[in-house]
Amino acid sequence: MAKVKPFKGVRPPRELVEQVASRPYDVLNSEEARAEAAGNPMSLYHIIKPEIDFEPGMDEHDACVYEKAVENFRMFQDKGWLRQDEKENYYIYAQTMDGRTQYGFVVAAWVPDYMEGRIKKHELTRRDKEEDRMKHVRCNNANVEPVFFAFPDNEALEQIIRDVTAGEPEYDFTAPDGFGHTLWVISDPGVIEKVTEEFGKIPNMYIADGHHRSAAAALVGAEKAKNNPNHTGDEEYNYFMAVAFPASHLRVIDYNRVVRDLNGMTPAEFLTRLDENFIVEEKGADTYHPKGLHNFALYLDGKWYSLTAKPGTYNDDDPIGVLDVTVSSDLILRDLLGITDLRSDKRIDFVGGIRGLEELKRRVDSGEMAMALALYPVTMKQIMDIADTGNIMPPKTTWFEPKLRSGLIIHKLD
Repeated sequence: MAKVKPFKGVRPPRELVEQVASRPYDVLNSEEARAEAAGNPMSLYHIIKPEIDFEPGMDEHDACVYEKAVENFRMFQDKGWLRQDEKENYYIYAQTMDGRTQYGFVVAAWVPDYMEGRIKKHELTRRDKEEDRMKHVRCNNANVEPVFFAFPDNEALEQIIRDVTAGEPEYDFTAPDGFGHTLWVISDPGVIEKVTEEFGKIPNMYIADGHHRSAAAALVGAEKAKNNPNHTGDEEYNYFMAVAFPASHLRVIDYNRVVRDLNGMTPAEFLTRLDENFIVEEKGADTYHPKGLHNFALYLDGKWYSLTAKPGTYNDDDPIGVLDVTVSSDLILRDLLGITDLRSDKRIDFVGGIRGLEELKRRVDSGEMAMALALYPVTMKQIMDIADTGNIMPPKTTWFEPKLRSGLIIHKLD
């Protein structure tokens, strides 16, 4: 069962939240962070991407960069740009995109739930990326950025969301990207107790986004437990910060592919080969969106095509084999284009659906890429089924929007 607890959030005063809050560390590079933080000493990028305080080209993994993060975190607190709540609270965090709002609980999740598999993952992590975030958690002694969880819907928790969000929010602003961010503090002891109790009935939580942050936060917590001779299990380091959303609130968007060449084939030859496993229909110049599972949109040589996988080319009883990312990886990328390693092959690139299918067309029309493939997005149910069966999603399968805004709340480990 999921074990969570309230915590004393470290967060900006209401009037400073928009200056402090930032995008997550991993959705932009150092130069983009430097540009976004320009002229704003309160930007959280000074803590989560502290290389921006050095000359361009500084190695972001240099020891002095991590030291700068610690120095800046302390300075933010000294100046009152971040303040710690006096008592332990839960928080509700709402994100609004395209007129649609999703509500999550900001909680301290229990490290053993991650280590023992009750917090389930669906992606592999890379050790170098884990180690980078572990250093950041260790040196700051804090989870500066939350991880993004989903949990099976629970009516009692939905009612708490309705009740709490009927009240006055602590923060309510629209970020530069147009997405809305609203936060409420749950300070009522009875409601806090009810949240803890209801999460305790949930068998598993699922990492939606932030696999490296989850691994890093949990591994540092476990490390601290191991190194403390007086460890009791009640210490704050036994918990890490997450925003947990009811699964039905979340929308996974498409994650698409662009490929540099056709593996020696002409467009006509490529279409002929596709016909072996797909029903191929030319759609012309108007953008074509996949209509459902096992239907793909192909952009090639100035035209859009519908590709529908023929029966027998996928296995509906296999949680991995049924995925369109598997169908396209096996029957198109591997068998026709000779791309076998999605993680390392330089002939392929990936485009989050937030950029729209026009971005696929642009990259092909520019001559940079030879073809683009748009996929129907996976569902939260598919992600949870895969995690429940102990399977791992193929690379570049899921894309969640909107991303959690960093800097609304920080969780200290002491």
